[in-house]
Amino acid sequence: MIKILYEDNHVIAVVKPINMPVCPDESHDQSLLDYIKKYLKQKYNKPGNVYLGLIHRLDRPVGGIMVFAKTSKAASRMAEQIRTNKITKKYYAVICGNLKGKGIMKDKLLKDKTTNIVTINEQGKEAILEYQTIANTKEYSLIDIHLITGRPHQIRVQFSSRGYPLYGDQKYNPKAKKNQQIALFSYYLSFTHPTTKEKIELREPLPPRKPFDTFKKNTGTY
Repeated sequence: MIKILYEDNHVIAVVKPINMPVCPDESHDQSLLDYIKKYLKQKYNKPGNVYLGLIHRLDRPVGGIMVFAKTSKAASRMAEQIRTNKITKKYYAVICGNLKGKGIMKDKLLKDKTTNIVTINEQGKEAILEYQTIANTKEYSLIDIHLITGRPHQIRVQFSSRGYPLYGDQKYNPKAKKNQQIALFSYYLSFTHPTTKEKIELREPLPPRKPFDTFKKNTGTY
């Protein structure tokens, strides 16, 4: 059962489970898009195909808050908010290494479509994020990230390129073990409602799983 955080006639926001694809792919595993369509079809007894607009994405291994549009008009208005960086997205990440303080990361990222690998390259698109360290252990740091731009694999590549790869990142952390789950979670999302213009804010707590649980015990408030 997928947790629904907000729903009305125009949008629906849910908590994406880890390791679930957002869209149907070659794995043929159930996608989040298909799951929500089935939920809407059953809940409202809708005939035929159910419309659901994809506004943004999360990588398959990453969990957290996502919002979808239930009408084409809402999808168009929400897409414009994404394009103009009007939707605020924040993440918790556990990185390898001891990073202190706060800062801004700016790079140009380029995705190789054949390998699905993203690298820092002057031919790429601008990628910007803000970060602040919440807590440290000897091996890891818990980071609060405000994603300014939403490039593919952005958080993973920007931290890895600076010597702080994400815990459990099978793609960009060469020391990640096969049984580890990437420690990246979309915990906050805010947007302007496409019709009422009300500000909608959604938040989820730190996930109760390794390695996040270590910091949950240490910080108390996260």
